[in-house]
Amino acid sequence: DIDLNFSGEYQARAHRHAIEMFGETQVFRAGTIGTLAEKTAYGYVRKFLEERSITAGRAEENRLTLGIVGVRRTTGQHPGGLVVVPDDMEIEDFCPVQHPADADDSTTVTTHFEYHCMEDNLLKLDMLGHDDPSIVRMLEDLTGVNARAIPLDDADTMSIFTSSAVLGYENDEILGPTGAVAIPEFNTRFTRQMLEDTQPQDFNTLVRLSGFSHGTDVWLGNARELIVGGTASVTETVGCRDDIMIYLISQGMDAKMSFKIMEAVRKGKVKKGGFQDGWVEEMQAHNVPAWYIDSLAKIGYLFPKAHAVAYVMMAFRIAWFKVHKPLAFYAAFFSIRAKAFDAEYCCAGREEVKKKLLEIMNNKDAAAVEQNLATTLEVCYEFYLRGYHFDPINIYESDATRFVICENGLIPPFVAVRGLGESAALATVEQREGKHFVSVEEFSICCNKLSKAHLDSLRALGAFAGLPDTSQISLFG
Repeated sequence: DIDLNFSGEYQARAHRHAIEMFGETQVFRAGTIGTLAEKTAYGYVRKFLEERSITAGRAEENRLTLGIVGVRRTTGQHPGGLVVVPDDMEIEDFCPVQHPADADDSTTVTTHFEYHCMEDNLLKLDMLGHDDPSIVRMLEDLTGVNARAIPLDDADTMSIFTSSAVLGYENDEILGPTGAVAIPEFNTRFTRQMLEDTQPQDFNTLVRLSGFSHGTDVWLGNARELIVGGTASVTETVGCRDDIMIYLISQGMDAKMSFKIMEAVRKGKVKKGGFQDGWVEEMQAHNVPAWYIDSLAKIGYLFPKAHAVAYVMMAFRIAWFKVHKPLAFYAAFFSIRAKAFDAEYCCAGREEVKKKLLEIMNNKDAAAVEQNLATTLEVCYEFYLRGYHFDPINIYESDATRFVICENGLIPPFVAVRGLGESAALATVEQREGKHFVSVEEFSICCNKLSKAHLDSLRALGAFAGLPDTSQISLFG
């Protein structure tokens, strides 16, 4: 298959272009099959037994559960996968087609079988929507800076992967020593710990770290132990699949054998079945260290270097804006990535944000919604640490979905109100255009997509500051 990343805003347009290029009768959405997971299957078993008043022990419940795990539950479509059929053939030569989830009124047609059943026979285009290109475009629009002209060796930008000093704070108890919060590829606690362990000083090291994080059995229990233990440096370990072939050839090994070893390792074949006869002896004859050979034998999957370079280039450019154009950076991040942004929590000030963040972090049973909120709160906390603030949502100045830069801070959009969706926010911005409101009542009549709960939330967040509730006046005080 061929993987192509597009801005999420342009993904649909890219799909239409592919259909126009190859023809409507030759391009189909890749179908997916949803199966029963273990927890869902267990729930079905319990319900089945309860409805029939059957008493069963835990062993019997587990037996019944295992019997239905993996059974097809529904069908769907790959988020970006398109299957392309050759001009002289039809899709029915390979598989049936259907509407996903038996939705007869849907205009989407997918393959009835999962793509993996046909991947040796048909081309698949993975045209995925990504947030990073959207963020870079918004940053360019806000600042006028051409992201492609940003130097990839900028010292201040490079420094945030080891220290947050250039951002105006150091060694924060929550954020840690690095300044990598909200930087793609390096923003999770796992990858920030990786930065602490390796102390990267150049772009090449960042590429290897991207390889470590995207690979399987490459970092934990493998490269990390070699680096932290002093056995090897970051650049000596295997980060991406290309590293293997390049290193083995540099040791004087035959190029074809080096390539075969790389391919076997990166697909996990060596981990499953060991090295082919003669490979280990050949590496030993060319002075390849024993730790390197052992490391290769542990790898389950390796990321391609070109892919890692593309991701790190994007991450570094975004990091440059974090250092040199901070308000634009936070405006873009909160607008595009922070889907969990909740004005009630995020706009409450540094101490309240910190309190809520610690509450979620210390809750081992935190739901996925809370964990997503914690990721956003972490960035809000850093935003406050750097001396910036959120203005209250403003019924005249707030955008529907994007954060607006103001003096030393940001104005949140209408969608930052809990429960206020994008369609209602867009309608509100359109309906308020050119108007001046004398009361909350007048605003609510004009912007009629907002519910009473939305209006109450806006009032609590200070959006109606100085505005009376009604347009009526009393003549007698």
